[in-house]
Amino acid sequence: MQPLTEHQAQPIDIIFEDEHLLILNKPSGLLSVPGKTEPFCLTAQALRYNANSRVVHRLDMSTSGLMIFAKNHISQKAMGQCFEKRLVKKTYDAVIHHAPSQHEGVIERPLICDWPNRPKQKVCFETGKAATTHYRVIRTLAHLQASVVRLTPVTGRSHQLRVHCLALGCPILGDQLYNLQGSHLRAPRLMLHAAQLHFEHPITAQPLHISKPSQFCRIPLTAV
Repeated sequence: MQPLTEHQAQPIDIIFEDEHLLILNKPSGLLSVPGKTEPFCLTAQALRYNANSRVVHRLDMSTSGLMIFAKNHISQKAMGQCFEKRLVKKTYDAVIHHAPSQHEGVIERPLICDWPNRPKQKVCFETGKAATTHYRVIRTLAHLQASVVRLTPVTGRSHQLRVHCLALGCPILGDQLYNLQGSHLRAPRLMLHAAQLHFEHPITAQPLHISKPSQFCRIPLTAV
């Protein structure tokens, strides 16, 4: 019998559950859905817990944080419509290289797949799809030449937050795909965490405000 991997040995972290929805905290480094060569993922863990678990949305493998599963077809379809209509507000915490020139602002850069270098995405004003992210600096880590920022995407393009931070000249620390001046070497993981979800329950109409703070304060960073 093969020994369990680090993620396989960890129990699922349930943040919210009712008869319709299951919201889990995904660790960094774990796939959201099965990969071509790696079947183990958060979806597999959700299915072990509840055989009716259905994927509603995804997080990048390197991103940690809140991920929603539906527990039946009706709630899956209803949540899918919520995402399509942009009724789900998602907030991410990140630690970025240096600091942006402004304390808060809006990043509007159209994105498209960088096919020769996929899965990377790139900014393209000619053929890219519109992408908008609001950002706000929460804390400046001057001694580390880094900043903690809160990111709120309006759209949901692939790698949107990672590319938009790079476009600011402040890539997310630990990002192996999008980096600048050795920023990918400054943290042992991608410092991006899906920290908050705000939406109206698609079945009960109950306002839901789900949060799971990041554990970034426990992760050692390297100064420039």
